[in-house]
Amino acid sequence: MRLYLFDIDGTLVYAHRAGHTCLIQAMTAVFGTAGTPDGYDWRGKTDPRIVVDLLRGASVPEPTIRARLDECFAQYAHCLEGVVDAGHPVDVYPGIRPLLESLSTRDDALVGLLTGNVEPGARLKLKPTGLLPFFRLGAYGSDDIDRRNLPAIARARAQALARRPIPFSDILIIGDTPLDIDCARAAGAVAVAVATGQHSLEKLSAHSPDLLFPDFSDTAAVLRLLAGAAVRRTAG
Repeated sequence: MRLYLFDIDGTLVYAHRAGHTCLIQAMTAVFGTAGTPDGYDWRGKTDPRIVVDLLRGASVPEPTIRARLDECFAQYAHCLEGVVDAGHPVDVYPGIRPLLESLSTRDDALVGLLTGNVEPGARLKLKPTGLLPFFRLGAYGSDDIDRRNLPAIARARAQALARRPIPFSDILIIGDTPLDIDCARAAGAVAVAVATGQHSLEKLSAHSPDLLFPDFSDTAAVLRLLAGAAVRRTAG
């Protein structure tokens, strides 16, 4: 049994900054500031990490951040739901749908999400795409602020679902940022990178993923390479 865990933004879909805009609005509404979001690198971070970093930078006291974090994400989900329901575009990247269709029919595969999005945000972003039914489990930013802790959470949920052990070497973490690669490396999972987000092939290659794709448009080739993928072992 292999577990395929997909990131959302930059990997599955491009939501045209809907989440970015709504999170800034939510922080401003709840805390009175969003800090300096334009100078912050959002890519690959969990939603709670983004909020905590930006508000700390704006000198919001840590106890205040922690106490009102749930309120902030409730505001965020409300904003995002309104934006998505109003028809804001959420584009699915090339090859994603046939790839998920193929993987989801396999008896030896489980397909899930591993994303920095909080769970309501993840579901709302995927809602208009029709992709949600392909994912049988997920690990989200709302589960842990540290992305490195999400593979273990996803694995536990997958093992409960499959009723069998799944070693980390049989888990493929698929994302578009160096932090996705780092997350896989920290867990001992297979790191699969795709350059459909904001990082080029060259920048992703510098982080030595086990597999690297420009996109997933060639479904047959992608499936073949995923099936043969193994964790890259580094000396020392």
